[in-house]
Amino acid sequence: MSLLDYPRPSVAADTAVLTVSEGSVCVLLVKRGEPDQHGKWALPGTFLRERETLADAVLRCLREKVGISGREPRQLRVFDDPGRDDRGWVLSVAHVDMVPLADLEQALKSDGVRLASVTGEPELIAGLPYGHAEIVANAVEWLRAAYAEEPDPGELLEEPFTLKDLRGLHEAVAGQTLMRDTFRRFMEPKLKGTGLMSDGTRGRPSRLWVRGREMK
Repeated sequence: MSLLDYPRPSVAADTAVLTVSEGSVCVLLVKRGEPDQHGKWALPGTFLRERETLADAVLRCLREKVGISGREPRQLRVFDDPGRDDRGWVLSVAHVDMVPLADLEQALKSDGVRLASVTGEPELIAGLPYGHAEIVANAVEWLRAAYAEEPDPGELLEEPFTLKDLRGLHEAVAGQTLMRDTFRRFMEPKLKGTGLMSDGTRGRPSRLWVRGREMK
């Protein structure tokens, strides 16, 4: 028996597009128009075409299904549970991307695209087809690990920002309150001061920062 005689799975590329909206981590979902799971909400995904790279498949899917382009999603991991897809043996090479909410405004104008809060809509997330709930859980875990180490690595905040704004974002990602002084001591060395102050319309004027290490 040659290698060509062995059964081969189909390969899908599914992407968890994450953002923060109204104080919660959210994931972008699309309403399926295909016959299988028609009308269900799911992650944007596609089958890999012949001689197509995974990166190209992800970008094609995001462009065609949600109108997003110019992104560089990262590979998350492979999901290979044989029973994850009711259409047959399908491996999913999951990807993840962090996108500012403002960059999703155009996509969200479509009735077939929506954001779902990963903490506020647990039943919707748990009911996603094709094992997408597990992908979302892994993507959020990856997001939280990234935000535990660096100030806003997904560039979800518009620069410049105050430390209070930054802490609020990190609390939304972590899903818990962060100690103000501890957060400041850890994050300040990883920021660059602008020498400017906020206008004080939301409390007292505060120093404004951008991402990047403080210049020596």
